[in-house]
Amino acid sequence: MDYLEFLKSKIEVAPETGFEISLDDINPVLKPHQKDAVRWAVKGGRRALFESFGLGKTVQELEFCRIVTERMSGRALMVLPLGVKQEFTRDAVQLLGMEAPLYVRNMEEVRQASGRILLTNYERVRDGDIDPKYFTATSLDEASVLRSFGSKTYQTFLNKFKGVPYKLVSTATPSPNRYKELIHYAGYLEVMDTGQALTRFFQRDSTKANNLTLYPHKEDEFWFWLSTWALFITKPSDLGYSDEGYDLPPLEVRYHEVPVDHRTAGADRDGQLRLFRDAAASLVDAAKEKRDSIGTRVAKMAEIVAQSPDDHFILWHDLEAERHAIKKAIPGVVDIYGSQNLDTREQRVIDFSEGKIRLFATKKELSGSGCNFQRHCHRAIFLGIDYEFNDFIQAIHRIYRFLQTEKVIIDIIYTESERQILQALLKKWEQHNYLVEKMTTIIKKYGLSSTSVTDKLTRSIGVKRVEIKGKHFIAVNNDCVLETARMTENSVDLIHTSIPFSNHYEYTPSYNDFGHNEDNDRFFKQMDFLTPELLRVLKPGRVAAIHVKDRILYGNATGTGMPTVDPFSDMTVFHFIKHGFQYMGRITVVTDVVRENNQTYRLGWTEQCKDGTKMGVGCPEYILLFRKLPTDTSKAYADAPVKKTKQEYTRAQWQIDAHAFWRSSGDRFLSKEELATIPIKNLQAVYRKFSRETVYDYHEHVELAKKLDKDGRLPASFMVVAPGSWTDRVWDDINRIKTLNTSQSRRREQLHVCPLQIDIVERIINRYSNPGEVVFDPFAGLFTVLVVAIEMRRKGYGIELNTDYFRDGVGYLQATESEINMPTLFDFIAEEVG
Repeated sequence: MDYLEFLKSKIEVAPETGFEISLDDINPVLKPHQKDAVRWAVKGGRRALFESFGLGKTVQELEFCRIVTERMSGRALMVLPLGVKQEFTRDAVQLLGMEAPLYVRNMEEVRQASGRILLTNYERVRDGDIDPKYFTATSLDEASVLRSFGSKTYQTFLNKFKGVPYKLVSTATPSPNRYKELIHYAGYLEVMDTGQALTRFFQRDSTKANNLTLYPHKEDEFWFWLSTWALFITKPSDLGYSDEGYDLPPLEVRYHEVPVDHRTAGADRDGQLRLFRDAAASLVDAAKEKRDSIGTRVAKMAEIVAQSPDDHFILWHDLEAERHAIKKAIPGVVDIYGSQNLDTREQRVIDFSEGKIRLFATKKELSGSGCNFQRHCHRAIFLGIDYEFNDFIQAIHRIYRFLQTEKVIIDIIYTESERQILQALLKKWEQHNYLVEKMTTIIKKYGLSSTSVTDKLTRSIGVKRVEIKGKHFIAVNNDCVLETARMTENSVDLIHTSIPFSNHYEYTPSYNDFGHNEDNDRFFKQMDFLTPELLRVLKPGRVAAIHVKDRILYGNATGTGMPTVDPFSDMTVFHFIKHGFQYMGRITVVTDVVRENNQTYRLGWTEQCKDGTKMGVGCPEYILLFRKLPTDTSKAYADAPVKKTKQEYTRAQWQIDAHAFWRSSGDRFLSKEELATIPIKNLQAVYRKFSRETVYDYHEHVELAKKLDKDGRLPASFMVVAPGSWTDRVWDDINRIKTLNTSQSRRREQLHVCPLQIDIVERIINRYSNPGEVVFDPFAGLFTVLVVAIEMRRKGYGIELNTDYFRDGVGYLQATESEINMPTLFDFIAEEVG
């Protein structure tokens, strides 16, 4: 495989693993848009139906399962929320003329049951009573309820359903909070690994774990990719059909803010009495607000019901105390609750849906998904609110859905302290509407043809080569593999670079991007094209200094339940050795473990106290040192050695450099008592110096940290008493702030996501090159290595694929070159003396 073929092999869209059917193969009862959706899903094999409420997802799921099991044999499992199996049974028998699907609770019942299609609940699968891998086809109805079970259940379902040949998910609210949640469905459907999708489309915040935002330049690609495996439609006309019978009536939302008793505001942590109750911002605050305001809210609910004596109402509530208060205030209410007999609960749901009950009190977790109440009810009251938008919007659409003939009125009761919660709900509602609009626009424009969308997904391969030359540098905008192959053999004196990760970041929307690989194996396959070229262009006996860092693998992605470390640095060592480089060791650059924990959440103090066995240690950065063999290996000096005279590089300086131990003339050691009085902003550097110059005592170190913590002087955001290094193999004084990102952020430009610190570059260049020599960086980024090389009177050669980084980096290079070329007074003095 040549390099171009390798790049083409990266192109990935949602695979079609199903089979073709004709419209005649589908039950004629289905409407045209429903038939199209079923045909598309069967051909795809593993697909998602994200359709608006009332478009008939139930019959589509049933028909999908029937067609697959009849063609491929085997059986189908339909996983449902509690309390909705009657909807599936009714549609299967009355609409599709099928045999009633049986409900099963365990694998014994599965094997004994007759019929191809079986029903069960999410809890049965989650708890291990049902094995999905037994089935040929599975369907998750109202799959968004998985979110209420938490991310652990998402991961559990990924593993439990992995390998099932035909999979369908359906919901009207696939991602009401953050769009990145959509990729969980892609992972479940085996369209794309969750971690790979996160890397491809979302930008990571290097200061905070899990804070991901959609790359602006990848937004269109994200929506196109989504449309290859998820069908979003809001009405039949999205697929080109008539909307007759699918016009929604008006929706009116009425907000009722009720006062709170500020006499119960309590006191702050300093004991000062509050005049007003604070806004219920946290979950704990919101729960307390609910409990304290039950009487006021129920009274408002009763008032609303009394004003419309002929209307049927759903009375949504969350707490058992609320249910009892509703029953007491409105005696005619019929309710359901969790511990109630399942048959009784199910019958009351059916009775309300058929108009036999006027006032129905229920919780969103019991009736908020799957139930159809629109035939006889157009009023709903929310006795309270919370942050769970998915539950909220699902509950609204139990009555605001197609086939509803009356104006729908939603009454929301909340306290004045819950305004912040209401604002959060409304913001999520806007976000949900934006998502639906984006996806339906694509469907309307491109239909269900995957070919036209795939054309839009195709990324660029290659980049238009641009070369900028200065007096001291050459900067090239190109793929580093292609560009390095053009370079002359034995033409560079030092290679210094920070290589990208396999799938942690993407720097460009190009397949040439090394960060656009699904795993380490694929990354190093691409490196196999580059590394031999690096060896070829490096002069004999010279060094390649490669900046790397091991990666954190999160337990929710690996299934281990705990963070582990991907030994990326070790893989890099063996990769370079494989291609002929000689390994010379590594320099360790320590990082701040507290800051790292704030970014990864893997070394938490609380978790350490619960179980120290799951805790690792901080993850440092490394400079891996490789050497190309010199022509003459008898003494192994480089063909062009890096030389320093003993007059300029004295024995004294060598000893201090080798020991990495620096002292100031006239300074003295500080006591722990003096350290404790130093301002926190200065304490970090002072303690590192103290640690280097004092015989280390672990127990004294801990006691100092404990004393600082007791005095409120041990920050939670960075480490102030990190141990100092006694060896030049560990560098502890790298300035984490001193990168070209500092200038970049001031200019409000996009930050380079994995910058190389200037301090590291200066030391490497000084140690392994001579003035006037060429320093080469194949992953130049913002051209940090070249800028420092110019400042240190070397020449720089850099390659960068990202055109934005290239443009900004060239600006830094030109500015640096102007500074060093600007004549000074001493230049004129030297000329006159000469």
